[in-house]
Amino acid sequence: MMQAASTNDTSREFPTIAAFEALDIDSARFDHEAHIFMARAYLRELDLLHAIDRYRSTLRRLTVKLGVPDKYHETITWFYMISVALRIHESPDADWIEFRRANEDLFEQNGAFLKAHYSAELLNSERARAGFVLPDQ
Repeated sequence: MMQAASTNDTSREFPTIAAFEALDIDSARFDHEAHIFMARAYLRELDLLHAIDRYRSTLRRLTVKLGVPDKYHETITWFYMISVALRIHESPDADWIEFRRANEDLFEQNGAFLKAHYSAELLNSERARAGFVLPDQ
């Protein structure tokens, strides 16, 4: 099941939480923006810790299903979930379009958002991959 959403004047569909948890998604379309959309969907329905728990559990199952379990990164998942939660708190009534436009830094494809908070050495460490570590920058 998909949920329609618009971003930057283009229309696209994102999976619902139910579809995501059923792993019923098009992996080719589950890009960085879709990850942020799903994070926001969870955080709008659940408190931070429950949202993180369900999102990370599903994301881990998805990477296993797709045959890329090593692609999952605990620190990146937690950091984006916490960051999205903070942004929701700043504008709780924003719809997806407003949220997307107000938080362009979260959507940068070049990793600039992470690089502003984490050194490459820490982010690439096994410690950061296996468990959440706080930013070092």
